[in-house]
Amino acid sequence: MSAYHKYADQNLLNLLKEDDQLAYTEIFERYSKILVNHAYKMLGSRDEANDVVQDVFLAIWNKRNEIILTGSLSSYLYKAVKNRILNHIAHEKVVSRYADSILNFIENDYVLADSKLREEELEAIIEKEITLLPEKMREVFLLRKVEELSYEEIAVKLNITDKTAKQQVYNSLKILRHKLKSLLGVFVW
Repeated sequence: MSAYHKYADQNLLNLLKEDDQLAYTEIFERYSKILVNHAYKMLGSRDEANDVVQDVFLAIWNKRNEIILTGSLSSYLYKAVKNRILNHIAHEKVVSRYADSILNFIENDYVLADSKLREEELEAIIEKEITLLPEKMREVFLLRKVEELSYEEIAVKLNITDKTAKQQVYNSLKILRHKLKSLLGVFVW
């Protein structure tokens, strides 16, 4: 056992500034347990409390030549732990918001991608079924639904009556509905 345990905090701090590792060890042994308990009360996690205190003591060693105390060493250490905890909590909130944001993006992006994929598959199936329609019926159907011609315009263009054009579109829709009825259950949830 060294004589360092008899030294006052100010003496230990002066030795620490002179790179005395034994002074550092004494400060650590004197305050680490009580600081971990203090941090634990604020964080509710023993592991996080230990990490915070370890960070504080590491910072003290790394900045030992720059430390200037206006009060006691114990109040300096408590304040350093409190600040680390606040930084830790703020960091956790940022990480949590970021993770939530990524999760939300992934979920929404997946839904959009899935929806887009379903839409493209359905369009391909409909196009295939349209190509399977009888030739004249397909021609009338495409003029009405794709080129958006009126029944009268279709009748003039194909030299048929507008009633025939209407009937051809009606028949094609009836065929397509029947063929796609079972498939639509898969695509609509």
